[in-house]
Amino acid sequence: MSSVDVVGIDSEAVSRWIGTLGIDTAGPLTFDRIGLGQSNLTYLVQDRAGGRWVLRRPPFGHLLASAHDVAREARILSALEDTAVPTPRVFGLTDDPDVTEVPLLLMEFVDGQVVDRMSIAESLTPERRRAIGLSLPRTLAKIHAVDLESTGLTDLASHKPYAQRQLKRWSGQWEKSKTRELPALDDLTGRLTDSVPEQRELTLVHGDFHLRNVITSHATGEVTAALDWELCTLGDPLADVGSLLAYWPEPGETTGGDFPASTLDGFPDRVEIAGVYLDETGRDPKALAFWHVLGLWKVAVIAEGVMRRARDEPQNKAAAGTPTVERIDDLVAKACDIAARAGI
Repeated sequence: MSSVDVVGIDSEAVSRWIGTLGIDTAGPLTFDRIGLGQSNLTYLVQDRAGGRWVLRRPPFGHLLASAHDVAREARILSALEDTAVPTPRVFGLTDDPDVTEVPLLLMEFVDGQVVDRMSIAESLTPERRRAIGLSLPRTLAKIHAVDLESTGLTDLASHKPYAQRQLKRWSGQWEKSKTRELPALDDLTGRLTDSVPEQRELTLVHGDFHLRNVITSHATGEVTAALDWELCTLGDPLADVGSLLAYWPEPGETTGGDFPASTLDGFPDRVEIAGVYLDETGRDPKALAFWHVLGLWKVAVIAEGVMRRARDEPQNKAAAGTPTVERIDDLVAKACDIAARAGI
């Protein structure tokens, strides 16, 4: 496929726009779809001299309200540029109808390793897996330490209690995107609603932080860039830890679908990951089980939405594969198990 044929962008119009951004480029630009996401679509932009950039656009088809907001993602990345949070630099954002039918975001290409396939995870030494695994909660601690005032992010989202907002939003998404009835999920929604812990603080929350959404150093395994900020909001920081744990199956568990990387030898277990975060931040672990259950519940809702979108719009399918009914049921079952043990 030539760059002219790349689905989702007008290569010539986008090249002209990039030419107005004050970036040094050599010769014609090429565009290639990269990444495994079925959410915002990502393209690698290259020039003849080896220059590389990353372009993002929303997915195809009908979008749920507030999802896949590329302009919002650009705002967040720009605000984080001078903080301790590792993020790619933003070069430009456009919704000019002469360039594109949807908003486009151009940002820095961060070199490093993205562990988004089992083959990559399996190629790592146990020592490197451990280094990557322990860097994840430390990176979350940096995100949650961001000063909302100095970054201008205090008005990014509602300051109302986060758990209730999440339950309302994602149960609404479930109703819009479900492909079948799932009484166990509906029951879990009710139990979570009845068990919300008191929110003690309001911080930046990434909203979708997991192994596939970071770039790590080839040399050390440390996170060099946190990606995919489209679900970023303000809320309870433990929500991000719960999500990370939800995406972190242990040996013998089946919630990882076709990407059970964390079950490989060397990756730390959930207890150690949570311990690193709590040691780093001094936060109270009491509410963590609630957020772990809500994380699994939310991953199940998101997976159902991805399955629905791939069914409705085959163009949205990506190399990561589409979630299956079996995996979504496994996620709900695991959430119910943890909830029962935590008295939720």
